[in-house]
Amino acid sequence: MGTGALRLCHVALICADLGANEDFYCRVLGLNVVWRPDPDNVYLSNGQDNLALHQGSVTAGGTLDHIGFAVDSAADVDAWYQRLQAAQVVIATPPKTHRDGSRSLYCRDPGGTLVQLIYLPAIG
Repeated sequence: MGTGALRLCHVALICADLGANEDFYCRVLGLNVVWRPDPDNVYLSNGQDNLALHQGSVTAGGTLDHIGFAVDSAADVDAWYQRLQAAQVVIATPPKTHRDGSRSLYCRDPGGTLVQLIYLPAIG
């Protein structure tokens, strides 16, 4: 096994309503479908990050806290806030600037998964 840095390959979500989640991640957040092997599975990407959506029964007690998407600037967080409100997305936490200079907001996808949009000055 090599000693190079690891990077996140993908996040996979079980979705009670696959169509609603696909619509949210594609139409609202701008990801694209890269592979649909069958009616119960769809794989999305923005060219760098990957998200797998799988139709299934959602059970309580999952271990996923949230999915984070980085944006280019603090102002972008506010622009996304406006876009999400216009799309009638549930906002869990409005934009907030943190002690380290990062700025983020949290919303919910149609299945209830917490989604963070964050500007990180160290990588922005």
